[in-house]
Amino acid sequence: MTSGSARNSYTLDDIDRGLIHALHLDGRAPFSRIAAVLGVSTQTVARRYQRLRSEAGLRVVGLPDPHRAGQTQWLVRIAATPATAQTLARSLVRRPDTSWVKLTSGGTEIVTVVHAPRGADPSGSMLLRDIPRTAGITAVSAHLLLHTYLGGPTAWRGRLGALSEEQQRQLTPPPATSPSYETQGEGALPRAEGALTQADRALLDALSQDGRTGHAELAAATGWSPATVARRLGGLRERGTLFFDVEIDAALLGVTTQALLWIAVPPARLDGIATALARHAELAVVAATTGATNLVAHALCPDPAALHHYLTRRLGSLDAIRTLETAPVLHTLKAAGTFPPPARSGTPLRARSGGGTPTG
Repeated sequence: MTSGSARNSYTLDDIDRGLIHALHLDGRAPFSRIAAVLGVSTQTVARRYQRLRSEAGLRVVGLPDPHRAGQTQWLVRIAATPATAQTLARSLVRRPDTSWVKLTSGGTEIVTVVHAPRGADPSGSMLLRDIPRTAGITAVSAHLLLHTYLGGPTAWRGRLGALSEEQQRQLTPPPATSPSYETQGEGALPRAEGALTQADRALLDALSQDGRTGHAELAAATGWSPATVARRLGGLRERGTLFFDVEIDAALLGVTTQALLWIAVPPARLDGIATALARHAELAVVAATTGATNLVAHALCPDPAALHHYLTRRLGSLDAIRTLETAPVLHTLKAAGTFPPPARSGTPLRARSGGGTPTG
């Protein structure tokens, strides 16, 4: 239930928290603009960012909105023997079609999100087809994510609160009023929703590893010019196809206890209950799914007592909840972004803790 890789030696101060909040508002905001809002030098912000990356697991990732990118998401629960679970979880981390790989329930259950093209037969997914053949698997269930009430572009409130309303206003990108991107020529946005090009996918893949990758590197990945990359990024963001998330060890934000909540409510009450849950500060994710339970939530609490209080007082007061299963999260091996490839020297994959939510 506690974080498996908590960086207990690192303590966030006001500048760190302000920087994290700023990156949630605009993951690609220039350090100079963040520095001006925080009242420190650009060099200070750059140093803090690098230190948070190396010592606190901070990562900005660019992610596609599944609905606008023509994707569906399956939340897959895999029950396995203790000897199998760790090995299988590490193999899932390396797959490009997975995110949110978590070990729960005593380390014998893996929960992961599988991404697939919209309309594709889930049985055709190599992951969903091959998992049942893996030795040591005792049960598999796949739940289609229907709607996300909290998560994705909406950050968990525990990472926010460091900036004043005026500071947030200065850092929040203005809402798009009309498309500023080209509709013809190199880098043009397809008119059809979900009609992403191969270059788009290369762009999104690079941003899913590091959302602050420079225009020159993104140009090399896509074959576009840096100017076209800039226009395309702006267009994808304006359309809502691309958003930015921040990953960081949740333990540094005071979280030692995490749990997935599998909730069943009457269909007529589903929207109202989910909307109410999305306002709870203890939750980072609230999503409607298929299956025996029709809501899933991700709770982040300071300690087991706080989780108990939340379950018995806040959730317990909602009479529409018919059943509730609580699965403690022991370790998050992969969050929302694509896991960077291992270094050529053979450096092993580094597990991540906290951060990252299903999108949609």
